[in-house]
Parts: sequence; C-alpha cells; structure tokens
Amino acid sequence: MPLARSRLLWWLSLPALALAAFAWHGGEGLGGRVTTRTAHRDPQVADIPAMRVGDGFLAERSNALAVPTAASGFDAQRDFYQYARTLAGAAEQGDAQAAWTLSRVYDYCAAYAQDPSGYAADSMRLETSTDAGVAAMVRARARVARRCAGFSPADGLGAQAVLDERVQAARAGSLASEASLLALGRPLQDSADYRRGLVQRVLASRDPQAFAAIAPAMGAAANGDAAYRGFVAGDQFALLAWQLAACRLGLDCGADSALMTGYCANAGICSRDATQNFSNFVFDAAVPGQGADKMDELVNTLIQTEGETS
Repeated sequence: MPLARSRLLWWLSLPALALAAFAWHGGEGLGGRVTTRTAHRDPQVADIPAMRVGDGFLAERSNALAVPTAASGFDAQRDFYQYARTLAGAAEQGDAQAAWTLSRVYDYCAAYAQDPSGYAADSMRLETSTDAGVAAMVRARARVARRCAGFSPADGLGAQAVLDERVQAARAGSLASEASLLALGRPLQDSADYRRGLVQRVLASRDPQAFAAIAPAMGAAANGDAAYRGFVAGDQFALLAWQLAACRLGLDCGADSALMTGYCANAGICSRDATQNFSNFVFDAAVPGQGADKMDELVNTLIQTEGETS
C-alpha cells in the first residue's frame, strides 16, 4: 500500500539526530521484508504474522542465471529483480551468502513492491515541496523505483518471509544474517552467553556487513543488558559507531549506497548535499562538534578490537 501521508510528514519532521533511532537491518530498509523460502517456518519467528509469497517471482526461479561473484557487489546492481533471480536458486540450495544477499534485495525493494503505483504517487506528491531535504528524499525514492522495477504485490513481500530467509542463511553460516536476527530481536539462541559470543565473533570477523547488521542491537536496545558490558553499546551513538566502523571496514557508504538510500527513502532522513557519504553525513548532522573526537574513539575501538572483551 502507499505510504500514509501522515507518516511521510512525521518522518520528515524528525530532527537530524533521529538518525540514531533507526536500524540498518541488512543494509538498507528499516523494517522486515521478504524472501521466497516460506516452507521452513522457524518457531523463533512464528509469532510474526505470515504473508503469502506470490507466484510472480517464484514462477521464474527455475530460469535463474548463475549466481554473480562477490565482486559484482550489492550496491553495484542496477536491476534488483534480475539480481534476485540469479540468487534464488543458490539460496534454495543452502548457499548462505546468496540467501543473505537475497534477503537484502527484498528488504531494499519491499516498500516499492507492495504497491508500485502508490509508491510513485507518494513520490509525486513529495515533488511539490521546495525543501532541499524533501527533494533528496524524492531522488532516493526514484533510485529505489528504478532498481526495483519488476517487483509487484504478487511477489508477496513480508516480514515473516525475510525472517525465515535470514534464519536459513544464519544456520548455513552467514554471520551477517545471524547478526541481523539479533538486531531484529529474533536471535538464533536467546541467552546472554550467545549474545555476547555473537558480538565477539562479529568483532573478530571484521566483516563490514556483519558490523552494519548488528548495529541496531548495539544501540539503545543494548542499554542495561549485562551481555554487552565492555562493548561499544547502549545508546544511539553506539549504533552510529558500529555503522561508521562498517564503512571504514569496506561497506559501501557512498551517497547512493543502500545505507544512505534506506535512511532517506524510507525515513526521510536525508543529506541536503547529494554528494555526501554516510560518514560525513553523520558527523555533519547527528554528532555535535564536541562529540566528534569521542565518536572517532568509539569507531577506532571497534575496528581495533578482535573480540577479546571479557
């Protein structure tokens, strides 16, 4: 369905510091999305209402092309519908990286795919604004629409499905998927030892996608949880520190990256400078001047830590 007008206006009224309140769940959007593996319903995510996966995408899976190499890159893709087709077969066969990347594609495209015409109509309404921030949101939404063209409501994008896909990817060995499940409040194991161990594994991995995926769990959601004692965790600046560390470790954080697009297209949190990357945007809009050194210290701590925190 199209985004509610009141919801769009509410997002747009948020101050810049609200960057810290939102999560990067797999690199792009701000909510649960879709996958195509619905047959393996996991009991840990069964309390979220299931949404039917339609026949539109599934019907073409048997014609999937070879899975792209890692060098092709998520952010390098311009046709996510075709990209998803290349990933689907390998994901079905238990390829952890393919399943994780497929979940990212659907996460990125879900808002558009639920109602492409409504999405376009909302964008047209936003175009009447002369505010630079709104203009940036319009550009981000247009980028999503171009990259996600081909998806439709028949593809059944939904929160339960993406959780199922990420559970499968995590069990197959995707650390980023495992981290994203923690951030979604659906960890593979619900114990303090597991949560602490997972953070240690992410730190030791130096995997930028895993850093970004776990970031929401390390923000305010971690406040008061003894499992995270000694880690960079517990407030909105910790969340940003993990995301900035992901950027420094190699995550695409450019002006048109999935990270910047997700914040802007879905939440209306946009840079007025169309060339500004995520790191510059955070220090410009979300971190007070006197806090820049502290943020750098937090990021350096994350990058230099090898999971040895006790």
